Amino acid sequence: MNIHQLQLATVPFDAITSGVKTIESRLYDEKRQTIQLGDTIIFTNRENTNQTISVKVIGLLRYETFHDLFAHNNPAKFGGESVEWLENQINEFYSIDDQKQDGVIGIEFELV
Repeated sequence: MNIHQLQLATVPFDAITSGVKTIESRLYDEKRQTIQLGDTIIFTNRENTNQTISVKVIGLLRYETFHDLFAHNNPAKFGGESVEWLENQINEFYSIDDQKQDGVIGIEFELV
């Protein structure tokens, strides 16, 4: 089992600590390709690096685009209101070209 470090803004970090958000969405780049079922992820609040939370990976959801990922899963599990809301948020960070080049992954987890 490996341990991975990921940073989040305060709002998604708080959604994880409260148990609302149970899937983190990222590009399926080299760093994310190393994540396996059973691994631990330590999320750090980017705005307050003293805040961390550990989770265990229980699912890996691979898709071509974030639209596909969000459309095939409950948006609330990503901490979002709707597929459209989630897409607007994620498209600020990742272009469609990036998504199609690497693919995307939903990392499903539970608190440990």
